[in-house]
Amino acid sequence: MTPIERIILVDDNEADNVYHEIMIRKAGFTGQVLVFETGVLALDFLRSDPLTTPSCIFLDINMPMLDGFEVAEEATPLLAGKPTVLLMMLTSSGSPADRARAAALPVIQGYQTKPLTVASVREILERGL
Repeated sequence: MTPIERIILVDDNEADNVYHEIMIRKAGFTGQVLVFETGVLALDFLRSDPLTTPSCIFLDINMPMLDGFEVAEEATPLLAGKPTVLLMMLTSSGSPADRARAAALPVIQGYQTKPLTVASVREILERGL
């Protein structure tokens, strides 16, 4: 197991990002937390980063311009062969259709409904990569 050193939040809701960063810190995470409020900005980062830092990306589904599924599809070639990155959907949607769509994309390795809790963050951190 490789410990997660960086958490990336991709969500257009600023209040959710603030709350989730608080939960991440309360869970004991001391690594880097990056926040991107659009999928476009997140993809720009992923294209420019070597993706060698063990990272967990929490990706919202409902965002303007590019939704989370579109971001995941665009990120697939960037994340291929990168065992250092865990991509999880983090969404308010409990829709079975969204869960099925996420499960059908191999790049998406988990589905978490909002909000993150200290317990859910700890579980992910303990699992690692």
